[in-house]
Amino acid sequence: MRAIGYADEIPPGEGRTFAVDGEMVAVFRLRDGSFRATQAVCPHKGGPLADGQIDLKQVLCPLHLNAWDLTTGCSLSGQPDLTVYPVGVADGKILLGDLS
Repeated sequence: MRAIGYADEIPPGEGRTFAVDGEMVAVFRLRDGSFRATQAVCPHKGGPLADGQIDLKQVLCPLHLNAWDLTTGCSLSGQPDLTVYPVGVADGKILLGDLS
């Protein structure tokens, strides 16, 4: 895993987008303090998923309100699934797993 940013850059209940190896990754800090990471672009119409609403289980795209499970990436609204990435925090740094 490698550091891509700092945990305090993301307030609880929000997401941020990071460029990693030419890929855009959305990292979400859930209200329980845990982190999730998915592809940053909605597969439906390219919406910015990091700007979507989240709860402890799902993200809603801000453009058309399509929903995905934040842990598995599975669509909850009939769209293609999202790619999810392993993510964690150590020493205040956001650590992202391999993108392949």
